[in-house]
This record gives sequence, C-alpha cells and structure tokens, in this order.
Amino acid sequence: MEDFEIIDLYNSRNERAIKETQDKYGRMLHSISYNILFNNMDSEEMVNDTYNKAWNAIPPESPTYLGAYLARITRNLSINLWKSKRALKRYDGVELLLSELEDCIPSNESLEDILETKEITKAIDNWLGSLGKDDRVLFLKRYWYGESLNSLAKEAGTSANKLAGRIYRLRESLRKFLEKEGIFI
Repeated sequence: MEDFEIIDLYNSRNERAIKETQDKYGRMLHSISYNILFNNMDSEEMVNDTYNKAWNAIPPESPTYLGAYLARITRNLSINLWKSKRALKRYDGVELLLSELEDCIPSNESLEDILETKEITKAIDNWLGSLGKDDRVLFLKRYWYGESLNSLAKEAGTSANKLAGRIYRLRESLRKFLEKEGIFI
C-alpha cells in the first residue's frame, strides 16, 4: 500500500492504518529502535508507541514521507528511553554513537539553541547532499539508523577498522564543513 493511502486511512480514523503501517514499516522501525536500545521488548514498545503517536498526530499532520516521519518518531522515543535508562546505569550501547558525533555537533539542550539547531540541520542537509551516494548512505546508516561498524563493514565487504577510518574522515569532513558555514564547536 502506498504512503498516501495509509495517510488517508489515518485521516479517516480507520484502524487499518496501524496494520498497514506495521506491515510496511514495522521491521524498519524495530531495527532503528533496537540499534539504540539493544532490547527487543523495549524496541517493540517504542514501535507501538510510534504507532500511537502517529495515530494521534495524523491528522492534523500530513507527512510527505511517512517512513521518514515514523522513523524520526521511533528514533526520538528510543533515544528518550535510552537516556532515562542510562540515568539508571542500564544501557551504554548508544553512548558510543552519540559520543562520536559530539566532536562535530554541539549540544542543543537550552532553548536559546533552537535557531542554531535549525541552522545546523540545514548545514548538515547541505553537507549530506554534497556527498556521494555511498558516503551519504554509510553516514546515515551509522548515525541515523545506528547500525554497528561490524554489520556495515560486512555489508561493504571491508574490515571494521577500514570502515572506522572512512567514517572518521566523514566526521572530519562534516566538522570542517560546519566550521566553513560559521558553526563552531
């Protein structure tokens, strides 16, 4: 079923929208959550919470790209749960991913940083657009979908060490691009 058809089901408050969403995006959403939480039960809960948030948000929201919209919800919910669990000293899997990007992207915890965050987002979009397809996909798989270096290396047919070097160079490229745009860490 196409995204616009699923969104029409949400707009008409047809519960089949959840089933169609699950059929089309359930595995992807679970993978995103699992790559952050490393726990199947928590991941299932985050995916179900995603369906609930989508149900409550559509309408009035009308996402252009349903998959990306749902992925963002799942990712944010999973990171929030990870942070709360981390406060309880239970999880440390995502800490590596976030710490790797710390050197490139400043924290945005205060309200004063909202405009800066929008500026950074636009700059990162421009940087991603300037990359070749392979580098862009690699960066997104690592830092958006949270895939491990080992699985990415296996997929690329290379060693994790070589891939780590390539990802490091991508992060350095991002840092330099942001500095060129006037965004300093």
